[in-house]
Amino acid sequence: MRTLLNVIWLIFAGIWLAIGYVIAGIICCVLIITIPFGIASFRIAGYALWPFGRTVERDPQAGVMSTIGNVIWLVVAGIWLAIGHLITSIPLFISIIGIPMGIANLKLIPISLLPLGARIVDVP
Repeated sequence: MRTLLNVIWLIFAGIWLAIGYVIAGIICCVLIITIPFGIASFRIAGYALWPFGRTVERDPQAGVMSTIGNVIWLVVAGIWLAIGHLITSIPLFISIIGIPMGIANLKLIPISLLPLGARIVDVP
């Protein structure tokens, strides 16, 4: 079932989200100081391609620098990404088939808000 949902997600939403996150990652990697944001963007892009069967967990070893980076990310990009995910999930919830896709879109909000200090892991 996860594979079927992932394929449907990939066709209708995942590829576009992933392309957006990859473009943002490339832009962030151009400047030396924003490379951690670029790497986080690439991780989110992989998660946006195939979200079903995976989840986000916080890394307890993340330090102060990831917290500072998350605050900067939240102000510059995170809030806008979260709003985008929220708005695009609304039409998905309208149809019966789109409800799991809307849930997956909402599942992307926490990592789009605070990407540093988080890892994406498979659900057993």
